[in-house]
Amino acid sequence: MRIATLGGRLVLVTEDERAVDVAEASGGRFGPDPMTAFADWPGFRVWAAERLADDAPGARALPLDPARLGPPVPRPAQIFAIGVNYREHADEAGYPPDSLPVTFTKFASSLAGNEATVALPPGNVDWEVELVVAIGVGGHGIAREDAWSHVAGVTVGQDLSERVAQLAGTMPQFSLAKSHPGFSPTGPWLVTSDALPDRDDLALACAIDGETMQDSRTSRMIYDIPELVARLSAVVTLLPGDLIFTGTPSGIGNRRTPPRFLRAGEVLTSSVEGVGELTTRFA
Repeated sequence: MRIATLGGRLVLVTEDERAVDVAEASGGRFGPDPMTAFADWPGFRVWAAERLADDAPGARALPLDPARLGPPVPRPAQIFAIGVNYREHADEAGYPPDSLPVTFTKFASSLAGNEATVALPPGNVDWEVELVVAIGVGGHGIAREDAWSHVAGVTVGQDLSERVAQLAGTMPQFSLAKSHPGFSPTGPWLVTSDALPDRDDLALACAIDGETMQDSRTSRMIYDIPELVARLSAVVTLLPGDLIFTGTPSGIGNRRTPPRFLRAGEVLTSSVEGVGELTTRFA
């Protein structure tokens, strides 16, 4: 199952990539606000599966315009981000094998959707393709073996990062340097784990103007999704609609020789197997 934000409204995405307006199709049971899906995720998932499977009466399926797709989870209460969670990225960054995952936050005002245009701030802006997890059922102290049952789905994300401010002080400023407007593009839609080819082993990549910069698989994570859900929920209470940026593989700009950063006019295309492509433009 795929859900998306189209023109600010919650929609189901059909197999032929058309959009069904949820508020209209559900007769108002679920509102047009995309966050209403997470207020009752178990109920929403059952209703949506039936609507897609049975072609039940309701809203017509309309053409889906990729340029009108906003972030599939537009207002999460909490956004968690994980650093150095791929062995090859940890090696290029100089982190020892026994390092705990670096955890920080990205602020919700930095979220953007598909085909967003991001204004580059002063400094050096880097790319980091990531699999992003949305929580469907919250909880505290979630066991690793139960973690996937708390996940609503996954989407493609970019943890855009301004490296000058991030590394200027004695201690890194991860959250601020990674939260400029548009620095958390996600999309094009949210995909439930049952619709993925292998939820624990997905190809992910990104390219600038067609040139591949990162290319890896989520099975190479040091801490996989169940482990991240368990570790985060051991400390904080995860809430429905929370997002987890799960880390990036090797190939980022500031670890290249010479370093390479994003420039105005360039197009960044990010992809995750079984999810789709996310396009971000820079000005």
